[in-house]
Amino acid sequence: MRYLLALILIVPALAQQPEQPAKPDTQAAAAPAKTEEKTQSPVPAPAENWLTGSVDFGYRWVTDAGNFQAYRSVVNLGQGPKLTGLEFTILDPKKRLFDRLDARAYGWGGDPYSTAHVDARKQGIYDFSFDYRNIAYFNALPSYSNPLAPAGFNEQAFDTRRRNTSFNLDLRPGKQIIPYLAFDRNSGYGHGIDTWVQDSNDEFAVPTLLRDSTNNYRGGVRMEWCNCVHVTLEVGGTTFKDDDLASASGTNYGDRTTSLLGQTLVLNSLQQAYGIRGSSIYSKALATASPFSWLNLYGQFLYSEPKTTVNYTDSATGNFALLSSLLFYSGQQNLGTGAANQPHTSGNAGFELRPFRRLRIVESWMTDRYHDAASPLAAEQILLTPKTLGPDLITATNYSQAVNYNQQQTDVLFDLTSKLTLRGGYRYVWGDASVLAGQLSQTGPLTSGQLSRNVGLAGLTFRPSQKLSLNLDYEGASSDRIYFRSSLNDYYKLRARARYQLAASLMLQANFQVLNNQNPAAAIQYNFGSRDNSLAVYWTPAGGKRITVMGEYDRSSLSSSIDYLALFLSPAVSFYRENAHTASSTIDIALPGYAGLTPKFTAGGSLFISSGTRPSRYYQPLMRLSLPLQKHVYWNTEWKYYGYGEQFYLYEGFRAQVFMTGLRLTR
Repeated sequence: MRYLLALILIVPALAQQPEQPAKPDTQAAAAPAKTEEKTQSPVPAPAENWLTGSVDFGYRWVTDAGNFQAYRSVVNLGQGPKLTGLEFTILDPKKRLFDRLDARAYGWGGDPYSTAHVDARKQGIYDFSFDYRNIAYFNALPSYSNPLAPAGFNEQAFDTRRRNTSFNLDLRPGKQIIPYLAFDRNSGYGHGIDTWVQDSNDEFAVPTLLRDSTNNYRGGVRMEWCNCVHVTLEVGGTTFKDDDLASASGTNYGDRTTSLLGQTLVLNSLQQAYGIRGSSIYSKALATASPFSWLNLYGQFLYSEPKTTVNYTDSATGNFALLSSLLFYSGQQNLGTGAANQPHTSGNAGFELRPFRRLRIVESWMTDRYHDAASPLAAEQILLTPKTLGPDLITATNYSQAVNYNQQQTDVLFDLTSKLTLRGGYRYVWGDASVLAGQLSQTGPLTSGQLSRNVGLAGLTFRPSQKLSLNLDYEGASSDRIYFRSSLNDYYKLRARARYQLAASLMLQANFQVLNNQNPAAAIQYNFGSRDNSLAVYWTPAGGKRITVMGEYDRSSLSSSIDYLALFLSPAVSFYRENAHTASSTIDIALPGYAGLTPKFTAGGSLFISSGTRPSRYYQPLMRLSLPLQKHVYWNTEWKYYGYGEQFYLYEGFRAQVFMTGLRLTR
């Protein structure tokens, strides 16, 4: 935000109105009028509109009832003074540091999503852009972890902030050779509740502090010739770090509610920390060309070699169990280190061929390959009694992972008539992988897999008139081998979209989507299906001069079932079902005016109602009133209601009313 404030304070001084011309001297004033007209040079008029924009600010009140943690997880709007919007444009008549500067900012004053953006340009010299986003991520729903945990101590709860900042500078825009520089930073910080997992399959919820950041630096040059050849060469680097610090003291019995072999497991103290550091240098080349009017070519290649190091330590006291040795002990210390190197190569290429006026052939190919060589080391020291040390457990391994993914696709588009376009295509996906196996693996530390999938594509676009258009897309696939149990295997997807201008002031839009995926393997038996139907209506009589109405309705359903191994490796089936209704509508009304000013009133809202495995209801009605006080001053007032409830988790329901009022100033 401090960058935006500095620009707001400094830039207007650079874009002041041009100085008034000096008064003519006595001799010039005494000259005849006709002579003065011939000799005096014209003076440009002052730029009266060098600054335009608007600012919205006000105060918000929030009244809430029910589960405040659930309210923060879903809505998280706070009360107090707010800067809801700021937009302005500055034109420098003297074109000194810039020709034009555009800035905008939204959601400042403690809101969960705040943004700022600045664009500055000087024709033929540079284009500069700055973007900033601050996102609050809060999640503390106990039903997703342990509903019996103490209040405010829900497992997997997070209260964090994520910030994204980016700078982009293009030099010599519009020229054949355009150098550019860019920087992006993504960082997060906050605290939460993590789980410390013990060998006896017990989990202890402990507070944790979180810090991470990723910086990306890149620069390159874009080159264009004859509007038919484009080449981009870029080099860049990335640095990454992730730190997690957990600590706990006091009696913590974890999630296990029963004793183990007659003893109660407990965590009395814990100090745990891990840190990850990574860096990478990469190179990228991109080229497009149109050597003929009927042929377009493109290709891209990227190579990087990221390196990562990991350090982990923990020290814990209490009463723990080592099930593999049926051993109880009172404390432990762990130390882990590791390093990995991952050469990564990716590329894609393709062309669009137009041999005839009505026929287009699009061919594309891509590959993504990375190999990971790692050398982890783990050492564990257990304490049998306060004075007796147990055995040292040291594990040192060297392993490598490899993942290769490839895809080839051909699409053919044919204009059967001027109103009907047909599409057909074929996609083949293949790959292989050798990765680190899970703890229950019976085949060693690594497991391998292959991917092979054939996909058929079809579709059409039908435009019988200017008022009606229809799009249809179909995708059906059969897989010989897949990586994961829940991956797309034998599936089909269908999507249809229609738009109809029933009258000049009335438009209808309909959408339909369906996905069905199955894996009939004996140990998996995975079935997944989803369906979505929506209808939208837009009514703007007389071009929306007095009233505008918008309404949308969506009906969706989702079902999933898959076999898995439960406790003691007993077979079980996981089911999930959801049927949902989603609706939203708004009506904007221009009220009777006064003194040439027109007030506006808006009413509407949205709702979500679902049934099935986790039935829930969510309502959000709203009302807005905008009263112009004079030509450039508006008084805006808004009321919103948030109501949320779940049939099986009544304690997570909440109700909140949000009221905000403020002014909007324009220039």
